[in-house]
Amino acid sequence: MSRIDRTQMKLYLVTDSTNLAEEIFLKKVEDALRGGVTMLQIREKDKSTRDYIELAAKTHEIAKRYNVPLIIDDRVDVAMAVDAEGVHLGQSDMQVDKARKILGEKKIIGATTKTVPQALEAYQNGADYLGVGAIYPTTTKVKTVLTSVETLTDICNSVPIPANAIGGLNKDNIDVLKNAPIAGICVVSAIMKAEDSYEAAKELLKAYEELKA
Repeated sequence: MSRIDRTQMKLYLVTDSTNLAEEIFLKKVEDALRGGVTMLQIREKDKSTRDYIELAAKTHEIAKRYNVPLIIDDRVDVAMAVDAEGVHLGQSDMQVDKARKILGEKKIIGATTKTVPQALEAYQNGADYLGVGAIYPTTTKVKTVLTSVETLTDICNSVPIPANAIGGLNKDNIDVLKNAPIAGICVVSAIMKAEDSYEAAKELLKAYEELKA
């Protein structure tokens, strides 16, 4: 069954609430959705479970208004608590097939992969899409190992599910992805650290569509 439409992957925002008051964080998220974000992931590495659930619930209400799926980073329990559309799992998180047993057949499950074997395993275990990177060094708190565009291309060609590039991407450096058969780009800082999240999202979506034209 198809839980995800490839076009939903074009501009995938991963949130970062670091040093942001909740009101400002939620406004940035909504501005980004207005600007054209097609998929939204909330990522909170440091919040308590209770605080994560509360912020995810508020974020989900906004995402619903724009008909954009909300994906929860790492936490299957939080995804269930707020009835999010899905969860995104890293290599050190719960295995995709285990998460599928808990979440059922209707929820989206994404997986981070850096190699073709990891991509094949994620796909065979039931992942709906892949996040591949980091393409460039990032300023987020997540530890990154760089992935070449050649490896990204090999991963895209190895599985039938959509794969997105992630890691330090912005409107000025995505040209490197010109010939990679990606479904879209994942960004954090390019939108969350922008002065105007609406304009940043709009410009990124335009840059991506021009790249793939």
